[in-house]
Amino acid sequence: MLNGVIYDLDGTLVDSRDDLADSVNAMLARLGLPGRDPPVVHGFIGEGAERLIRRSLGPVHEDRYAEAAPIWREEYAQRLLAKTRLYHGVAELLRRPPHARGVLTNKPGAFAREILRGLGIEAAFGAVVGGDEAARKPAPDGLLRICAILRVRPQDALLVGDSAVDLATGRAANMRVCAVTWGLGERAALTSADYLCDSPFEVGELLARLAS
Repeated sequence: MLNGVIYDLDGTLVDSRDDLADSVNAMLARLGLPGRDPPVVHGFIGEGAERLIRRSLGPVHEDRYAEAAPIWREEYAQRLLAKTRLYHGVAELLRRPPHARGVLTNKPGAFAREILRGLGIEAAFGAVVGGDEAARKPAPDGLLRICAILRVRPQDALLVGDSAVDLATGRAANMRVCAVTWGLGERAALTSADYLCDSPFEVGELLARLAS
């Protein structure tokens, strides 16, 4: 039985890589530090704002985190909808049941909700929990909180994500996981998922099978 589905945000529903990379490089410029190539910053995405900032600063300048964090938030707040887009097929996927849906992300919750609102899909979700609102993934706290809000048992829900962190989060919550290959994670790191899908259409077909 499938009664609910919880989605990761970055790399699953939306491609936010360029906005995140641009905000990191704007932060570094204001700190008088050299910028980083966007693909390098892309590799830092997925474990929350603090890890993104610390990794972008690097070990030599990590002690400037307290100075850097508010700068990054200011820069990202200006850019979070500049280049961020839904992955092709996601809008159609969100019209498929089950309609008890949530979003769990390590991104700050206010930013996540603003992105969902700006892309016109906020109403599709009954709950959104960010990394500043519950223990960050792979801790199961946020996932369990969403299940409680949606009134869905973890064993009757599915987590859809694109990283090994999402797999670990699902296991910690005793929830099935569908790993998707179009995002930030390497396919080889996702093969232990309960299900593996290469497109939003395949995820939609999986939801239909699990709900029948």
